[in-house]
Amino acid sequence: MTTSLKQIDLDWKPLALVPLLALGVLPFVGSASTWLTLTVAGLAMGMIIFIIASGLTLVFGLMDVLNFGHGVFIALGAFVATSVLGGMADWTGSDQLWRNLVAVVPAMVIAMLVAGAVGLAFERFIVRPVYGQHLKQILITMGGMIIGEELIKVVWGPAQIPLPLPEAMRGSLFVGDAAIEKYRVMAVVVGLLVFATLAWVLGRTKIGLLIRAGVQDREMVEALGYRIKRLFIGVFAVGSALAGLGGVMWGLYQQSVVPQMGAQVNILIFIVIIIGGLGSTGGALIGALLVGLMANYTGFLAPKVALFSNIALMVGILLWRPQGVYPVANR
Repeated sequence: MTTSLKQIDLDWKPLALVPLLALGVLPFVGSASTWLTLTVAGLAMGMIIFIIASGLTLVFGLMDVLNFGHGVFIALGAFVATSVLGGMADWTGSDQLWRNLVAVVPAMVIAMLVAGAVGLAFERFIVRPVYGQHLKQILITMGGMIIGEELIKVVWGPAQIPLPLPEAMRGSLFVGDAAIEKYRVMAVVVGLLVFATLAWVLGRTKIGLLIRAGVQDREMVEALGYRIKRLFIGVFAVGSALAGLGGVMWGLYQQSVVPQMGAQVNILIFIVIIIGGLGSTGGALIGALLVGLMANYTGFLAPKVALFSNIALMVGILLWRPQGVYPVANR
């Protein structure tokens, strides 16, 4: 099951990794303003990756399903949002933030609904026949992602499509000499909201209690009259919807979308959940922030090693804690 906030509070060492990494890089960057810009950019990238990874973390942590087809929901969410925003040019072209949000928020909601609905079909026809068989799950879900990418090409075409930021979300805020992009600040806020919502639902609500109890002793919970199977299917749909939301955020971050974007992000997602401890929501947050910061710092300081920096980060974390920063007890 997922790691709760209470468990995180009992182990402060992983929480120190993010500030230690940020402060440790400061002397090498030299300029405080440049360091602040890189740090906020890294945190924003990390939060977007967390939103995407949180869905996969839920599915694996609660359902024990290795869904390598997660990337198709990322791409689907991004393309759906592209279509929605394309029809709202008057709203996205306004320099008033509230008008931009009137366009972006419905685009995110529709992307989540579509990704969640497709996730239900994906679970029913692709994942359900291979529950409990990890090797078959990997193979069949990868096949499902390939088919999904081809269907996206049929609908939207194979070419890259621009997804420009709405007008009021462009540009930067200045803190002294440091330029901080407005959209990156928004990404951090959305990521924190997603994490807080997941932590509250899993740790403070009856649904979260039933999910966690069902992971520990499914037969007992079903004997009490609760339909755990339907609850777990709902978890898969929520995980797919979160991937769709993350796809929208990532598409706006890159300002373009391609059918292969989900597969391209998949590597980062699995690095994050391995660092975090398979199935740990809190661990995934820390892993995503570390990955985002590492990518931005190395991209600035040593571009030639940037591609390998997150692999090195993962290796270093696993040498310290072989099961991830917050290992889940029943894995």
